[in-house]
Amino acid sequence: MARARSVLRIGNASGFYGDRFAAVREMLTGGPLDVLTGDYLAELTMLILARDRLKDPSLGYARTFLRQMEECLGLARERDVKIVVNAGGLNPARLADALRELAERLGIGADVAHVEGDDLLPRRSELGLPDGLLAANAYLGGFGIAACLAEGADVVVTGRVTDAALVAGPAIAHFGWTAADLDALAGAVVAGHVLECGAQATGGNYAFFREHDVTRPGFPLAELHTDGSSVITKHPGTGGAVTVGTVTAQLLYETGGSHYLGPDVAARLDTVRLVEEGPDRVRISGVRGEAPPPTLKVGLNRLGGHRNEVVFVLTGLDIEAKADLVQRQVAAALPPEARPAELRWTLARTDHPDAAGEETASALLRLTARDPDPTKVGRELGKAAVELGLAGYPGFHLTAPPGPGAPYGVFTAAYVDAKAVEHTAVLSDGRRIAVPPAPVTSQPAEAEPELPEELPTGPTRRAPLGLVAGARSGDKGGDANLGVWARGEDGWRWLAHTLTVDKLRELLPETAGLAVTRHLLPNLRAVNFTVTGLLGEGVAAQHRFDPQAKALGEWLRSRHLDIPTTLLDSPTAPVDPTTLLDSPEAPL
Repeated sequence: MARARSVLRIGNASGFYGDRFAAVREMLTGGPLDVLTGDYLAELTMLILARDRLKDPSLGYARTFLRQMEECLGLARERDVKIVVNAGGLNPARLADALRELAERLGIGADVAHVEGDDLLPRRSELGLPDGLLAANAYLGGFGIAACLAEGADVVVTGRVTDAALVAGPAIAHFGWTAADLDALAGAVVAGHVLECGAQATGGNYAFFREHDVTRPGFPLAELHTDGSSVITKHPGTGGAVTVGTVTAQLLYETGGSHYLGPDVAARLDTVRLVEEGPDRVRISGVRGEAPPPTLKVGLNRLGGHRNEVVFVLTGLDIEAKADLVQRQVAAALPPEARPAELRWTLARTDHPDAAGEETASALLRLTARDPDPTKVGRELGKAAVELGLAGYPGFHLTAPPGPGAPYGVFTAAYVDAKAVEHTAVLSDGRRIAVPPAPVTSQPAEAEPELPEELPTGPTRRAPLGLVAGARSGDKGGDANLGVWARGEDGWRWLAHTLTVDKLRELLPETAGLAVTRHLLPNLRAVNFTVTGLLGEGVAAQHRFDPQAKALGEWLRSRHLDIPTTLLDSPTAPVDPTTLLDSPEAPL
């Protein structure tokens, strides 16, 4: 993949399976690119693809990508843009074959290669993985992608690689990096992490969204340099914005401490430096890399059982008493032999006193049932709820008739010796190139940085945290990640001393009793939390109202605490706090 240019322009056109279909064409036509990447895989996606593969062994890949290539493969080849995606899912070889068939049918010359070796399900016993799995996939690095590109591939499809590998792989091929170029690799991994979730880097899901027009944000791209530094930007004229804030938010997304671990390098997030060098241009530099760990993460997906949900609508007065009545009635209606293993009740007080509309006068009582036996969450549960129709609380009704229940999945992680994984680049002519694991490994140790100097005491005002801090949250299996950052040095000094683990538990009572880990990232003016077990068995198990913790950060930002007035009146505050607190939308 040798090119004359010293800068490699890598764009992104997908952050998940179901992202904007038109983004591939938009990125190919919006401006110059060398490589276009797409991330189609998430923990939940792997379960969906595993169930597809059970029904039809020829499936197991992201079919949306094949349709996108039917529309845009010719355009990519005309513009000499390489395509690198993880849309192969559980069946990258079959997707590669389907792309070759598509190219031949359309009369397009395209060399298609793929990366395999991540699928460890056939080797489950050998590697000591548990029984009952639907999928077991190791997170591979970027060197397999690089090998395909170095051999002339125009399109590279992979199975489960790290999201950042989609960017690191092309950079390795373009700049000729080796496993010893740890700082450069770390810089590319950081750029890849910023790009991987698409429009989240250009204003999507951004805490201060009111500052930019994010009606239709463009997708991001990175201009990578030979030392691993990069500039994050987007095509001219596209919506959204690229700022230090949007890049910071994405850097904190689904990360933990100072070391962002991967199969090629451990990128030091505490060394990242961000500088806004122009409109929609943020430079990332200074990233240091260390040897990666000796093990690879393996995502394990299995069926956890069956679940069902019934939502009761409680309207008007006596909400708590009505909720208590229906819980007692359902318990009495279910004989012990028909009772599900888990019955969870959640009352959402969406009701308002003296409401002008019936919906705003109503609360929702959600009953969630789980059991290995599908019959225990099906007809008997629905029958117990429906038969209360004329014998329950006044105003009884449901949001929908109870369904038969459905299977749910569980995601967990395991770790295997990287040397035991057969990472392989498979070329269009059938040649297979073995990709060795990192030659030098280590177990990076977290070093907690010193707290900044505390902000001097002064007058405070009780107000939402979100007036002075941004947040971004998400899921890692059953754990939740929550990153919070300040937009100025004084705000950082206050945040680092104020938002402790104890304060987080006070502000978010759902975290009480759970293990919470806090990491400081001074360069990003951020604190990053991991809340262990908040999401139960992961997103597919639907353990809580927000099963991926996507809005956990926004809940935190809405919580009130005593904030120094110097911060509330600071020009770095996103809006005039007095106006916000006096407005009808004020979160008081």
